[in-house]
Amino acid sequence: MPSETADVLAARYGPRLRYYATGTVMLGMISAVLTTTIVNVAIPDIMGAFGIGQDRAQWLSTGNLAAMTIGMLSNAWLVKSFGERRTFVGGLMLFTAALLVAGSAPNEDVLIGARICQGAVAGIMQPLSMYVLFRVFPPDKRGMAMGFFGLSVILGPALGPTLGGILIDHFNWRYIFFAAVPATLSGMLLGSIFMPEREDTGKRADFDFLGFCLLALAIGCLLTGLSNGQREGWDSDFVLGLIGIAIACGASFILWELRAKHPLVELRVLGNGQFTAAATVAFIFGLGLFGTTYLVPLFVQLIQKYTPLAAGLLLMPGGLILGAFMPFAGYLSDRAPARTMIMAGLICFGLSSFVLGWVDANTSFWMIAWMVVLSRVGLALIKPSLNLAALRPLRQEQLTHGAGMINFARQLGGAFGVNALSITLDRRTMLHSEAFTSTQSASNSATAELLHQIQSLLAQAGTSPDLLNAGALHYLGRVLTAQAYTAGFQDSFLLCGVIFTAALVPAWVMGMRRRRAVQAARA
Repeated sequence: MPSETADVLAARYGPRLRYYATGTVMLGMISAVLTTTIVNVAIPDIMGAFGIGQDRAQWLSTGNLAAMTIGMLSNAWLVKSFGERRTFVGGLMLFTAALLVAGSAPNEDVLIGARICQGAVAGIMQPLSMYVLFRVFPPDKRGMAMGFFGLSVILGPALGPTLGGILIDHFNWRYIFFAAVPATLSGMLLGSIFMPEREDTGKRADFDFLGFCLLALAIGCLLTGLSNGQREGWDSDFVLGLIGIAIACGASFILWELRAKHPLVELRVLGNGQFTAAATVAFIFGLGLFGTTYLVPLFVQLIQKYTPLAAGLLLMPGGLILGAFMPFAGYLSDRAPARTMIMAGLICFGLSSFVLGWVDANTSFWMIAWMVVLSRVGLALIKPSLNLAALRPLRQEQLTHGAGMINFARQLGGAFGVNALSITLDRRTMLHSEAFTSTQSASNSATAELLHQIQSLLAQAGTSPDLLNAGALHYLGRVLTAQAYTAGFQDSFLLCGVIFTAALVPAWVMGMRRRRAVQAARA
């Protein structure tokens, strides 16, 4: 029986193949990406279930994003060696197994390991899906294809928090992983029908195992060192040793990739100035995007005491607006300059983050929801234009590596973004806690009045006179902790705003390079 290659499928289904393929990759992508952010609404429950702190729980997101980053770079080799169909279906099989393990995890270590496996598969799926859509759509419709690709990437996280909130409120956090299993099974079935098989071209491609290991060590050691700096001490041998290993492995990785016969990362695509500028925007953008996605549900649950369902509903309007606007944004990306679209999106994100920098326990539901909506409009403007601007200047044989690298840059930024903002949250909370505590003394009239009021309330409630002072001091401590935590979140959101503002610089440079390239071609 002949292989069902892309040409065979195109002859069988005609123009309908592009829509069949689009539906298939969207289902697979939604399945793989659904759990990327759905876990964010479950973090407080998981912290309570396993008795861990925020510094440990953030690895559920950081580890997933880091593995996704590394997994993206194996996409090119997997496609060349096994073809789109086997890579797609096999990836979803592994992802399904990881979902079942995560839902049954007896401790946080097993859960984090399953999250890392899920991230690795999701990392393979993203550039694979982009590559398939680029192949089946003609050049003049690829902007629309990128819009649908962006929709598949975003629809899972957009609906995931609300679905996760419902499952957590009515069952428990383990069901957020089981919920994606039906979609993965459906994706496996459709992928075995509509995804093309590998063309028989002889010997399979070699894999750069050394480069893969060096990169995994560099990213893993750096993230581990950074996340443990607050607890172990930034000048401790453990932290400095991990950072030193990360630097050595990173430098070795770059040198090896430039000499390798079959590199894991084709660094030479960075020789294209427009692509390099786009990759820089993607990294900075990912840093802020995933950081804010992590912070918002955590803030409303820890500070405003929202239930997981309420936290999910808070994010739903933004997800719905994003889903409706993404195809239109893809249409615009074929007609409007990429720089204009990207910079407009970054401004939306920056404005949203700066406003969130002033939220507190009394901020209304809809105020935060509207800021999430504004950020999602920005995301819709950025994603298809950034993908298109990055891949347009590349040659056909560079598309696989280019698609992998642009997603690699965004996800790498996301992994460091969650890690960095988690560290920022802890450090700024501690700083504010020390500052607030230092102002509490017998000479502070506001403190004395508060303690007196609390003692009076406790006395009216029938509390023993011997416990009045201790009870009032305990309440004061909780108030100071809540205020310090709120200030820490505010500082973290403001940092996100600064990050998005900084991304405007490479976005502007990208547009200048594009203009110069067009002028040179006309000359």
